[in-house]
Amino acid sequence: MKRSVNSYGRRIPLIIIEHLEDHFSLWIRAEYSHAKQLAGERLVFTNLREFLVNAREENLCPCFSESVTQLQGVLYNDPAKVIILDPLAEKLLKPQEAANAEALVIGGILGDNPPRGRTRRLLTQRAKHMLARSLGPHQLSIDGAVYVALRVVGGASLEEIPLVHRPRLYVDIGGLEVEIELSFSYPLVNGEPLIPDKIKELLARGLGYEEYHESHGTR
Repeated sequence: MKRSVNSYGRRIPLIIIEHLEDHFSLWIRAEYSHAKQLAGERLVFTNLREFLVNAREENLCPCFSESVTQLQGVLYNDPAKVIILDPLAEKLLKPQEAANAEALVIGGILGDNPPRGRTRRLLTQRAKHMLARSLGPHQLSIDGAVYVALRVVGGASLEEIPLVHRPRLYVDIGGLEVEIELSFSYPLVNGEPLIPDKIKELLARGLGYEEYHESHGTR
C-alpha cells in the first residue's frame, strides 16, 4: 500500500486503528466512522479478524484482518518509524517525530473507567521495535485520538490542542430530557466537544447509553 503524499510531494504518516475489542458494537462503529471522516484516505484499520466483513460493510477501508505487527512491508517498512499512541508511554508525541513517522497506531478500545492499560498489554508489549508515545494524561475516545494525532502531525503541540473533560450532553430519550456525562476527554473544536452525530443518536435511542456504560464499567 502506498502512503499518501501531500501537496509538497512529501510522504505523510498513515493513521492506523488496531482493533482490540472482542466485539464490533454500534458505538465502536460510530467512532470508527467518524475517525474515517477526520482522516480520510490515510486511515487504515488492522486486526479486524472475524469483523473484517462488518468493517467493509461500514465502508471502513482499507482494512486488514492481520495485526499491524504482521504488516511490515505492506503498511510500513521500518518498525522504528511506527509510533504506538499508548496512554502509559513515558514520552509525549512531538510534532516533528509524528510528521516523520511512517505510521501512528491508535488502539481500537472503547476504554475503561478507570483505565486498565489495555493498549500497553494488547499492543505495545507485542510490537517489537516500534516506539510508544502518549497523547497526554487524559483518556480520549478513538476518534478524538485520531483528531489529536492529526493536529500533532500538522505541527501543533499537545499543549495547543484544547480538551474538555467529561462533557455532559442533554438528549431526548422517549420524550424525557436526560443528562449524560461521558467519561472521556474530547477535543474542543469551535468551542464544542468533538462528538459525532452518530454517538448522539445512539445516546438518544437509549441503546447507545446502555452500551456505553456497560463497556466503560460505569453501571
